Amino acid sequence: MIEEAVIAGARRFKACETLGITLRTYQRWQHSPTDGRPGAIRPEPAHKLTEAERASIIEIVNRPEHASLPPHQIVPRLADEGVYVASESSFYRVMKDHGQQNRRGREKVHEKRAPTTHMATAPNQVWCWDITWLPSSVRGQFYYWYMVKDVFSRKVVASEVHIAESSSLAAELLKRGTLREKVLEVLILHSDNGSAMKGSTMLATMQNLGVVPSFSRPRVSNDNAFAETLFRTAKYCPTWPSKPFESLEKAREWVDGFVTWYNEDHRHSGIRFVTPAERHRGEAEELLRRRHQLYLAARERHPQRWTGSTRNWTIQNEVFLNPERSEKAA
Repeated sequence: MIEEAVIAGARRFKACETLGITLRTYQRWQHSPTDGRPGAIRPEPAHKLTEAERASIIEIVNRPEHASLPPHQIVPRLADEGVYVASESSFYRVMKDHGQQNRRGREKVHEKRAPTTHMATAPNQVWCWDITWLPSSVRGQFYYWYMVKDVFSRKVVASEVHIAESSSLAAELLKRGTLREKVLEVLILHSDNGSAMKGSTMLATMQNLGVVPSFSRPRVSNDNAFAETLFRTAKYCPTWPSKPFESLEKAREWVDGFVTWYNEDHRHSGIRFVTPAERHRGEAEELLRRRHQLYLAARERHPQRWTGSTRNWTIQNEVFLNPERSEKAA
């Protein structure tokens, strides 16, 4: 069709545009040794394995003496017997096509479990918590920072520092946090798999309070990202002390100051740069509405300085603990 248009007097690149392709694409198709079009029917390669050869490969790899061996072990053994069927890469390719490309032997293949996810549409629906070490001036001794955070608002709802790590201390912290926040609805509490998180005292307290436990996958820190990012913010902020804490009281004093700053003054990037306390109290929508009006007024005063729409100040009303791919795309 393109060549007919050119013979009739049209320019080649215009004919390509009409058909929705570029001139460079058309030239690449022309110079391809075979038909380069995506939907073209191409001749089968001369060296392609026959169906009988592919069936032979599957039969060979599933023999009892080969059941626990990978192709790079099977092919040399066949060569010692004077048998050649195909290369190792062909063995791997055929096994993949038949769903047998996995570890061979007694080791079981475990499918990766999807991360635990929960959705929060308001404060005090989903909390996460964790414990981190704080350095002390005594060699080998640490202080333990217990922190509970609301996933929806990012507010630290409970925080304490102790000299030991135990489920009983965590249980008392959870009690005080739920009383302070007046939690009456069903609450989900997410954590990793530490001993303090799964201790009998902590689990019993959660059951008495009506709190639903949720745990990360073993050895996967990303499943508790909301807690981990807060600890990173704390340990990389300018006020983090350059020397270890001299006493438990000093550690508690610094943590209390940081939590106050984080909740009341820190503009959080995950919630459109409002503070966690404003988001927790329901003040974020009005603040962001005023910001949007301010930007609209600035664009009206100087429209030549704006090439598109104003900054997006809308905030997400659904927060997922560990968003799945479909939720990220949405």
